[in-house]
This record gives sequence, C-alpha cells and structure tokens, in this order.
Amino acid sequence: MLVLTRRTGESIVIGDEVRVVVLEVRGDTVRLGIEAPRSVQVHRAEVYAEVQAANAAAVSRADDLEAVAGTLRRMARPRPPSPRSPDQPAAPSTPDSPEQSPAPARPE
Repeated sequence: MLVLTRRTGESIVIGDEVRVVVLEVRGDTVRLGIEAPRSVQVHRAEVYAEVQAANAAAVSRADDLEAVAGTLRRMARPRPPSPRSPDQPAAPSTPDSPEQSPAPARPE
C-alpha cells in the first residue's frame, strides 16, 4: 500500500484519469473529492461490498434458473422406446392394425 501525506487542497492522481483531492480535514475526518470519468465506478468500500454481494447473488440465481431450464428441456425431449426384455411377453396386437382387423361387413 502506498501511504501519502496530503494537506487540504492537495491531490493525488491515479492513472491518467482519476484525481483525488483533499477538501477538508476536521479532527479525525477527511473529506475527499474524486474526479473521474463517468465510465469509472467510484464507491465507498462498504457500498462496493454490497454491490459485489448483490451481483454474486444475481449470478447464483441466474445459474439456478439455467439449471432448472436445462432440466425442463431434458424432460420435454421425447424418450426413445425402451427395448423389450426377452422375458417380457409381446404386447398384444391392436385391432387397428391392418392384418388383424376384420373386413367390414358389406350389405347385400
């Protein structure tokens, strides 16, 4: 960690785009001003921790939803017919099959 001593009105520069200015020192409280582009997020540490926890929870919920969706997709797929075991009797033929259905009676 870099440790610097600054007085009111003095600043530090982070990278090319971020500037931190000491605005006021009152007792054990220091007021800082931060100049940064809008694309750079600036948070107090406790707010940043809350944002990270919320993001992790959202990702976890999204992962859970994707797992449920995957299960539903697998359940929706038609299952191939299971092969008949040798000791199972053959299924009885239905009267709808052409070779088993009797010819319709013709009126004379």
